[in-house]
Amino acid sequence: MECLCCRAKMRRGTAPFTIDRNGYHISWDNIPAWVCDQCGEVMFEAREVDLIQGALASLDRETATLIRKSA
Repeated sequence: MECLCCRAKMRRGTAPFTIDRNGYHISWDNIPAWVCDQCGEVMFEAREVDLIQGALASLDRETATLIRKSA
């Protein structure tokens, strides 16, 4: 696979995924990804993106429930 940023070769590896969202900070290590050998750009495949989005949606629901219960 070719890097979209610098056109160098990308290799399969792992990368962290970090996000600040709705008042909380999430950081997952070792998510399967394509990593550029030259510039370090990271690309996640659709499967990983779908899993991340599902986990975040679930966390959003649980957080909303927690906030409602504590109010």
